[in-house]
Amino acid sequence: MDIEELNHVAIWVKDLEASRAFYQRQLGLEAIPRPAFDFPGAWFRLGAGQELHLIGGRKQELSLDRRHHFALKVRSAREAAHWLQQKGVTYRGPKPRPDGAIQLFIQDPDGYTIELFEDNA
Repeated sequence: MDIEELNHVAIWVKDLEASRAFYQRQLGLEAIPRPAFDFPGAWFRLGAGQELHLIGGRKQELSLDRRHHFALKVRSAREAAHWLQQKGVTYRGPKPRPDGAIQLFIQDPDGYTIELFEDNA
């Protein structure tokens, strides 16, 4: 078996419209067409050939901490922090990792942690 790439990340959300607004307006992700599944959802482009899939309809609470997260590479952590500030998004960081990358952490409306990192390697 030859795995070629990570195609998408899917997360289960309570309020699809609040999540859609967060990812589109606060993070600036581009919405992309989604097949006509029999459950609610929204898809966003994350970069070349990668996507974020929101799946609506979650009822129960999830116990999440920042160890459960996904990371998005940004060109500049400083620019990302400025963008988040302008959009009113609370964040932790920027903070350097031991390997020199610079990290910021945010949470979406469901409490999922998202790492934004600048790779200085």
